[in-house]
Amino acid sequence: MSNENNNSWDLQITPRDKILSLDLGEIWRYRDMYVLFVLRNFRTAYKQTILGPLWFIITPVLSVIVYVAVFGGIANISTDGVPPVLFYLLGIAVWGYFASCLSSTSNSFVTNADIFGKVYFPRIIMPLVAVTTNLLSFAIQLAIFAVFYIYYYATGSEITMHWQVVLLPVFILILAMMAVGFGMIISSITTKYRDIQIVFAKIISLWVYITPVIYPLSMVTNPKLHLAMSLNPVTPVMEAIKYSLLGQGQFSWLWLGYSLLMTCVLLFFGLILFNKVQKSFMDTV
Repeated sequence: MSNENNNSWDLQITPRDKILSLDLGEIWRYRDMYVLFVLRNFRTAYKQTILGPLWFIITPVLSVIVYVAVFGGIANISTDGVPPVLFYLLGIAVWGYFASCLSSTSNSFVTNADIFGKVYFPRIIMPLVAVTTNLLSFAIQLAIFAVFYIYYYATGSEITMHWQVVLLPVFILILAMMAVGFGMIISSITTKYRDIQIVFAKIISLWVYITPVIYPLSMVTNPKLHLAMSLNPVTPVMEAIKYSLLGQGQFSWLWLGYSLLMTCVLLFFGLILFNKVQKSFMDTV
């Protein structure tokens, strides 16, 4: 009788046989852990600092001051008639969100190895936690942008908000899922090859310069270079956000469809690699 009781289980945790077996219901069952991880990341972002959460405001403001002084004042780069403060604030917020999600997701296995080795929960939760945590800081930066936007609009600056602004959540979702897909691919590779992590950090720091963050895409007049920059899947989304909020930029359903397609491809291959590696990554990490 005792043996029968010992062999009866409420839940059996076994490796997934199917590569694309996500079990979204399991993610929902672990939603409390998901919320706790989000709160943990947000609270510890500037833990034991003097200014604490104020750094979420100070960091983008300081970046804008540098961008306005260097790229606007010294380099004299055009912002297509948009007030430089608004142009750079929006670019920094959007790119910062994408880059932060990409960086956090690409380190999912390595940075959480201790937790993964002790407690079971759906590993896919960690990339989702990264996206949500960065979304909170992104919302703060958008609030700062809104304050300056109201000021410049009230003082008569030529800024126009188009109806596509209602699609802003969709644009942000595309960027988030693109970062998750790409990040999961890199995270899966770095469990075995750690130097990829160093190379990828350099790629992120250079990626911003081939994305219209500090300059408008309209400045690129060379057709071949313009096409090459448009093939960067972040570019069409960045331009669509600028167009919807500032009235400047290049909005194209065709290029947005391209970005969405690339997002789906990255997410598909990211999920395949992530599910494959999570079965045995503790042996190599």
